[in-house]
Amino acid sequence: MTGPKHSCGVVGMSAAHDVVNHIHKALNIIQHRGQESAGIAAYRNGVITTVKNSGLVNVALTKESMAGLSGESGIGHVRYSQLVTKGVVNAQPISLETTHGSIAIAHNGDITNFEELKKKYLAQGWSFSTDSDSEILALLFSKNMSQTDDPIRALRMMMSEVDGAYSLTVMVNERVFGVRDPYGFRPLCLGELEEGYILVSESAALDSMKGTFIRDIMPGEIIEIMPDRFKSYPLSTNHPKAHCMFEWVYFARPDSIIDGKEVYDVRKRVGMILARESPANADIVMPVPDSGRAHALGFSIGSGLQYEEGFMKNRFVERTFILPDQKQRERAVSMKMNPIRSTVKDRRVVIVDDSIVRGTTLKKLVKILRDAGAKEVHVRVGCPPVIAPCYYGVDMRTRDQFIANSYSVSEIRDIIGADSLAYISIDGLVEAIDFPENDLCLACVNSKYPTNIPGEKHRFQSTLRTDFAQ
Repeated sequence: MTGPKHSCGVVGMSAAHDVVNHIHKALNIIQHRGQESAGIAAYRNGVITTVKNSGLVNVALTKESMAGLSGESGIGHVRYSQLVTKGVVNAQPISLETTHGSIAIAHNGDITNFEELKKKYLAQGWSFSTDSDSEILALLFSKNMSQTDDPIRALRMMMSEVDGAYSLTVMVNERVFGVRDPYGFRPLCLGELEEGYILVSESAALDSMKGTFIRDIMPGEIIEIMPDRFKSYPLSTNHPKAHCMFEWVYFARPDSIIDGKEVYDVRKRVGMILARESPANADIVMPVPDSGRAHALGFSIGSGLQYEEGFMKNRFVERTFILPDQKQRERAVSMKMNPIRSTVKDRRVVIVDDSIVRGTTLKKLVKILRDAGAKEVHVRVGCPPVIAPCYYGVDMRTRDQFIANSYSVSEIRDIIGADSLAYISIDGLVEAIDFPENDLCLACVNSKYPTNIPGEKHRFQSTLRTDFAQ
């Protein structure tokens, strides 16, 4: 993974039998959403027990560490950290013991007013054991439960106080809930297995587990799952939507369906539109594996150029984005990507990638292709230039890390050493996703944010805060 990084994925399940193995399998399937830590919380005999640790799912959640962990309801989490401290202290689910029983929460997204809320409640005497914004959700929910003793009411009160992106799985003793923020930034879907009902970040998990996809959780909806049924508590008011376009462009598995749109199909359309907008006089089209494959296939269909695989990827090389030094990252790219010389030698190549953030990886890849004998290298990108930070769960935090903020397209072309460079337009991307533009979050490519961010432009004329507690 050399592109933007996601923050996490969540799972929740309720069944007539033990759910731990099912949650473990689902976490393995959504491992791409977070590789730093993993955890499972399960309810049994009046207590929620949580096991979590650093590392990939099969490292963090071994048979030995999960010995004795069981329950007919549970939630799970995979995590990639952003600004907060790495390590098990911030691993999830976050569990609390309260006067109303055990509570556990797993969170995908970012709470944009976390610092404001933390400052407010520190002044009231609260203590925080992590530096994760997810902890404020657990504490607010616990506080509200003490006032209402009603999980739905308590969740609505919590939603009325927090801003930003959150798809949650929540346990209150044996009860399991799913929650999606009213903008619908991050995905969350509902499925049925033979053993019970399941909530998970991506529908691909249901396919792999031979389950049935029921539907996406609606923005602002709270849903409770039980072994034999589910109950919905939809948002009662109209609210703007802001589905993250990066889910379709890069993050999600191609075989997932998010808000009714198959990711693979969207990426193919991106490539086809990119070929229409920015054709290239070339011999072949090839992807940057793995996320650029569907984009490149679409470009091939749209352009009539032959699709070829031009790189072999070593999946066991250390992830380049965690390396501290730029030279180390560049060496890792060379170790990770090896050219197929017979594909590229003496040919004019179009290389298709999903996005450009810093440009360092593409610069190295272009050089690898030229060294392998490519006559020309043309770069096409399935995302408009990234120019603005993300505050909703994508690890793109500062403007100085975006090459498009400092250089023009022609200058970037020269920096990466390509013969030509073109990005899909914003209009082309919106056409490919096939949602109204106002229903998408495009802030990282147009600097118009769907929520109030201090110092940033808000895309709506007035602040839209729904009183969810009513």
